[in-house]
Amino acid sequence: MSVIERASVEKLLTISGSNIVARKTFVIDTNVLIHDSTAIKKFKDNDVVIPLAVLEELDSLKRNSDEVGKNARETIRYIDSLKSQKKGDLHTGVVIPEGPKVRIFLGAKQERVENFPLPLDRNSNKFLLTAFSLQQRGESVVIVSKDFVTRVKAEAMDLEAEDYESLKLSYDEMYHGLRKIEAPKHDIDLFYKDSFLSIPHEHFRPNEYILLTSPENSSAVCKFNEKTKRLEPLLSLNRDIWGIQPLNVEQRCAIDLLLRDDIPLVTLVGPAGTGKTLLALACGMRKVFDDSVYSRILISRPIVPLGKDIGYLPGTKEEKLYHWMQPIYDNLEFLCSTTNGEGNAAATMEFIMQSKKIEMEAVTYIRGRSLPKMYMIIDEAQNLTPHEIKTVISRAGKGTKVILTGDPTQIDNPYLDKDSNGLTYTVGRFKNQRLFGHMFLNRTERSELASVAADIL
Repeated sequence: MSVIERASVEKLLTISGSNIVARKTFVIDTNVLIHDSTAIKKFKDNDVVIPLAVLEELDSLKRNSDEVGKNARETIRYIDSLKSQKKGDLHTGVVIPEGPKVRIFLGAKQERVENFPLPLDRNSNKFLLTAFSLQQRGESVVIVSKDFVTRVKAEAMDLEAEDYESLKLSYDEMYHGLRKIEAPKHDIDLFYKDSFLSIPHEHFRPNEYILLTSPENSSAVCKFNEKTKRLEPLLSLNRDIWGIQPLNVEQRCAIDLLLRDDIPLVTLVGPAGTGKTLLALACGMRKVFDDSVYSRILISRPIVPLGKDIGYLPGTKEEKLYHWMQPIYDNLEFLCSTTNGEGNAAATMEFIMQSKKIEMEAVTYIRGRSLPKMYMIIDEAQNLTPHEIKTVISRAGKGTKVILTGDPTQIDNPYLDKDSNGLTYTVGRFKNQRLFGHMFLNRTERSELASVAADIL
């Protein structure tokens, strides 16, 4: 039986009421819709229920100026469009083109729902009451929520609950960008002699780096060229990059990615102190100030505080951003001192800032801009959602290079985790593209103390 025939039989069995293929009712939590405003469309051939409590929460969030507010507004507009299209009653259900049947549940009266164990003093419990009521009516209910506590409560009441898996990829299974392969010494010698090597039995991703080693302790670092299907040498470094030299193989490969103009999207992932931001900034300085390949460096970070916020900051936008961009200024000062010595660092820093070739901007203000011929560094990108990352990358104009740096294990955004953040998602989605390069840096080089802290804390 073909796939199409089997799908038709399953559909008939579902319509006829057979238990072989049960149509499920997915009750969607607010945090799912503000994470992905298109989530409603992704539950094909099932029922999607939006509780009244969720609509009220979306209504309270729609005035926010951030990505949460944007997704809340888009979700409300989409639900309203279903009503205006007059394809049915939202309370009984409207079948949308993508397959799901969407309906709004106004909520059951508390006195009519027996055995519900939670007080209705918060929206999360009202949300669970909706799912509980639907299950009492005989529907096959599945709660979809990104909140762990909500899922635990649901399971305690024998309600099936799951995380929202769309726009989510495993951090633990992330592509690292560098592979170690043991090869005969003869092959390594051929690589140095011919400046290329073919390994037909191995499958490599575009722009993947390979460390060849032999039992005789010979080694070579090379890059896979997708066009020629060969391993080729890295770009030669005739001099340091603004006083910076690579301290390990991963940093050497990262610098190679950052200096290649034919790879417009680069991601650098790793724990604190591995040199992600410093390497990106140093290569940007080379490309803008020395080689004049790009017109400016645009540096941006999500405005997400670590710990308790200190409140509003006084001054203009530039004065407010100064505090958020302090890590960037620290790296700039370090590069100036390593290039021109401690005594001339201040003068070099002043020259750089007065040149107007470095622009610092909050991610919030990038939407709507067109950014041609720029070297864009998005620092702490793990605090961005997949949709925010899409917004940033889609701003890149002709001749622009985008670098995303971050550590998915250190997330300050309460709606994201190491698997659902935009940085992890970007690596997973782009890893087979010729325009993309990635390097996972796992060796801390900031200091011995930073290295030990990264390992044991």
